[in-house]
Parts: sequence; structure tokens; C-alpha cells
Amino acid sequence: MLIDSHCHLDRLDLKPYARDFTQLMEEVRGCGISHLLCVGINLETFPRMLALARAYPAEISVSVGVHPNECRGMEIASEKLLEYGQDPQTVAIGETGLDYFRSEGDLDWQRARFRLHIQVAKALGKPLVVHSRAAKEDTLRIWAEEGASEVGGVLHCFTEDWDFAKRALDLNLYISFSGIVTFPKAEAIQEVARRVPEDRFLIETDAPYLAPVPLRGKPNYPQYVRYVAEKLAELRGVSSARIAEVSAQNFYTLFPLAATASSARSSSSLVL
Repeated sequence: MLIDSHCHLDRLDLKPYARDFTQLMEEVRGCGISHLLCVGINLETFPRMLALARAYPAEISVSVGVHPNECRGMEIASEKLLEYGQDPQTVAIGETGLDYFRSEGDLDWQRARFRLHIQVAKALGKPLVVHSRAAKEDTLRIWAEEGASEVGGVLHCFTEDWDFAKRALDLNLYISFSGIVTFPKAEAIQEVARRVPEDRFLIETDAPYLAPVPLRGKPNYPQYVRYVAEKLAELRGVSSARIAEVSAQNFYTLFPLAATASSARSSSSLVL
């Protein structure tokens, strides 16, 4: 079974599903996808995300955080982050990190926000979902300074080279591949996909963004994670089933609370 380790379910265009989320979930199941991690980008929309997850407790988990490019809306308060982070459906803290590509000027606020997320994650004993764009040195420096390796995490939508990947792996970070790995000119990312250890990678869609080839440029959906799996299978010389199996194992290792929910679902379906 496949797992989409990073998507934004509250931002999907549901028009093709008659604006009915249950129809989407039926299609997700039909595509062999067993679990979705719905990743938060601000605190204002988190309650809506949490409501989705509670409707599908064994199939949807959430993370809570404020994206580094989010500079409007609810102010970051450690108390609110802690409150939302303690919810049983919340398996991670983030999306957090640094983005020097889209943000300009003095970005001390981004670095301080990243540190706050790490501190909350350590307080709760939950891993982090990390966004890093044009900020690789500061990302790893702050990660190390704050002792984030204690809880670990994942560099989502990886877009860097093998040197950076190796340094991240050494700091207890997983590497997650999105649809970008299917793009013809993504040679550096494809090299990382070939070389990353089998027990340290995840796959994701980042839906509704970054649809993979052959759907590039169109709205993305969790169902399309199979194209990422197929590309990794091609690059690593293994079957798509093997990529699905290994990436699922890695997901549940990094996010054990999601594994607990999945196990509960399996147990409840047993006929005694």
C-alpha cells in the first residue's frame, strides 16, 4: 500500500468530486493508498484540517505548524502550537523551516520561528516536517544548534544535491521525494533518489502543488503519489511494490503515532 507523506487536503480542488470529500477518499482507497499526512501551513486553518482527520482517524494524520512563507494571519504562539501539537491526531510539528527564495529582507523572524517549532517538537517528542529552499546551510545549522536530531524529521519535497542529503541524513533527517523527481531536468534530485539508503526515504505529492509527469502543470492529488513511486522504482532498479513497501515502513518508523492509528484500523476490521 502507498502512503502520501505530505499533502494539503484542505487545499484540494474538489470540483471533480462534486465538492464531496468522501468521493475523493473512495478514489484514494481505490488507488491503493492507505494513509495520508495532511500538513499544516498556518494555525488559522488547522482546526479545519483536524476535522478532516477526525472523520478518517485511521487514514489521515495531521501535522501542525506555520510555513516559513506565512507572514500574515495568526501570530505564532508557543502555547497554541503546543495545544494543537498535543492532539492525538497530530503526528508531527511543521511544516516549518526556512525559505530564502520567496521571502526577502531581514529574515530573523523565519529563523526564530524555525527554532520555536523545534523546541515545541522536542517538548512533545514529535518529529518535524521541514521545508528548506535556498537556505540549506542555515537549515542544517539551526537544526544542529537546537538539537532537533533528538526527535528527527523529514526534509520534504527534496530539491538539493547528494552532498546536502548526506549531511541531512547524518543529522537524523529523512528525505522525501515529490513529483519534482519525475521532471526531466531534475538530475541532481534523481541522483539522490538513487543513492539515499533504503530505510531513509519517503514519497509525497505535496498536493495540490507540483503534479508529477505525466500530469505536470495540472492540479495535484494524493492518488498521483504512484507516479513518484514508479519513478523511484525506475531509478533504483526495483519494483514499484518494493518502493511502496519500504516508504510505508519508513513513514511509520518516523511517525509512530500514525502507525498506531493504522494498526487500530486493521485490528478493528478483523472478524473474530
